[in-house]
Amino acid sequence: MKHTRGVGLFAPAGFALDPAALDRAATRFATSGRPVTIDPTCRTRMTRFAASDDERLAAVQRMAADPDVGVAIALRGGYGWTRLLPHLDFGVLAASGTRWLGYSDFTAFHLAALARAGMVSFAGPVVSDFGAVEPSAFTLDHCFGVLDHTSHEVACALDGPDLACAGTLWGGNLALVTHLVGTPYAPGIDGGILFVEDVGEVPYRVERMLYQLLHAGVLARQRAILLGHFTEYTLSANDGGYDLDAAVQQLRGVCPTPIFTGLPFGHVRDKLTLPVGGRCDLAVRDGAATLVFSAYGH
Repeated sequence: MKHTRGVGLFAPAGFALDPAALDRAATRFATSGRPVTIDPTCRTRMTRFAASDDERLAAVQRMAADPDVGVAIALRGGYGWTRLLPHLDFGVLAASGTRWLGYSDFTAFHLAALARAGMVSFAGPVVSDFGAVEPSAFTLDHCFGVLDHTSHEVACALDGPDLACAGTLWGGNLALVTHLVGTPYAPGIDGGILFVEDVGEVPYRVERMLYQLLHAGVLARQRAILLGHFTEYTLSANDGGYDLDAAVQQLRGVCPTPIFTGLPFGHVRDKLTLPVGGRCDLAVRDGAATLVFSAYGH
């Protein structure tokens, strides 16, 4: 039986940019009463990856097989999950009882696990967030609010129309969501609530990716679309001032599904933990939103 509080730290994609953050995270988990297992991939590097594909795949399997690992937390994102997807037995991973936590490149795993096995996983902080010199209380409170309870309520400001709806929560990094469209690893969610964020993508490219989801019929099948943070980009002279607000306005004019901005999620210090594949009840009135997450298992 899984140790419900034990955490496993592993590197399924990129290598450690700050090894000291790994040590700080491990210490914080241990002092808070959460036993820690550190996979060897957290301390190795192979070009831009933490290790070879085979070794990173083995790390996933070690996390699933370890009875002391209740939550497996990614070291960081980067790139690497896509190369592992064809070699993962998602039925076995779902049956293991391990809960999986990460974001950015981890989106590929989140969506594949949902598509292939109906498995709920968690989009949220990675080891570098837990190991920050001064970690975000917002991030940690919401992370354990989700992981330690069978339901969790969030209040935040969202810009968009008044709406009350419920559906399967899914999504993640926009580039990865778009990347998986048309593959066996894209979940076919109807009546869902889609959330997306990205980093280093200028607004016209964000718009283009969302148009791909629109043209593929994905957006029209959702009840709401929640846009998180889009960070670390610089407009060029060629953009002529075409910013993210302009891109969102354009999309709202063509998308039949309500689009909201302001979700506290993305490549930022303060981020929610979102159960990918869980239920979300969303209520928005006059810009004040309540999200209740449930049906994500424990």
